Amino acid sequence: MHLGLSALTTPQSTDAVHETLLEFNDNRLLIDLCGEFDRNLAQIEHKLDVQIVRRGNVLSVMGNGPSRGKAAAVLQELYGKLEAGREVEAGDIDGMLRMGENAAGGGLPGDQIEMFNGGNIEIKTRKKLIEPRTDAQKAYVQSLFDNELAFGIGPAGTGKTYLAVAVGVNMLINGHVDKIILSRPAVEAGERLGFLPGTQDEKVDPYMQPLYDALNDFLPAKQLAKMKEEKTIEIAPLAFMRGRTLSRAFVVLDEAQNATTMQMKMFLTRLGEGSRMVITGDRSQVDLPRGVPSGLRDAERILAGVPNIAFNYFTSRDVVRHPLVAAIIEAYEADES
Repeated sequence: MHLGLSALTTPQSTDAVHETLLEFNDNRLLIDLCGEFDRNLAQIEHKLDVQIVRRGNVLSVMGNGPSRGKAAAVLQELYGKLEAGREVEAGDIDGMLRMGENAAGGGLPGDQIEMFNGGNIEIKTRKKLIEPRTDAQKAYVQSLFDNELAFGIGPAGTGKTYLAVAVGVNMLINGHVDKIILSRPAVEAGERLGFLPGTQDEKVDPYMQPLYDALNDFLPAKQLAKMKEEKTIEIAPLAFMRGRTLSRAFVVLDEAQNATTMQMKMFLTRLGEGSRMVITGDRSQVDLPRGVPSGLRDAERILAGVPNIAFNYFTSRDVVRHPLVAAIIEAYEADES
């Protein structure tokens, strides 16, 4: 018995079809588990090459042994999330499936479902509860809570910035810091936008939009607007950080691969008493002019041996944005190699 769910394996039939039966006690939760038009089941079937058939409050999983066991483990853990009052999204399923691929031996024995429980790492914000979906994300979030300076380095879509902002909001609402400061280098991604009309904020807002998007996920609109007005939350280009001392603040530098070496040194030395600093970046997407070294690469090399600085790395397996993003990243990496 696991989380209100019982699993029974039928004897092997004469046509050698292997089947695992999963019985669920709450039909309302079972509907959410299957998803609209059974899309959640279809996602698991496609990824693991199994067949899942619903019969009343029982799901029949058919396929080879390892795939069948992995599918059963995923279904059990998803049902457990629903019992705990949480929602199940396509990204949750994809993250669980990829964590299973990374597990030793590639299989998921039925008595080791706890590998999917997120390590009890949860980030509470005003609007939602955030859970890391992969092992690398869990280690990253833990590192953000444990270290005053942490780096998150890896490809797009791995949650580096999103999780950092979530941790910052959590620390702010719990009184661990007094403000959140989010920054980015205002570097155009291979284009020349020319003169931008408007006020200073209107000029830099297009570069900062991904940070606004993350904040909107965690804070109600009115509260976010008030915090911005009171400077409890600041979003500013990297160039505006010079000369400041950032005390009792949670500070995030996003897209750090586009900071020069001198800008990176300037930013790192802003760290003040009671502050936390997170540096995120993707070494494969440098938009600096040709011949200008990336400050992120230099920081990795220079700070590698400095104590109390954590480096966290992500790969295409940690992509949670869309399954195709992981495939695209892997294809580009294969071409470069």
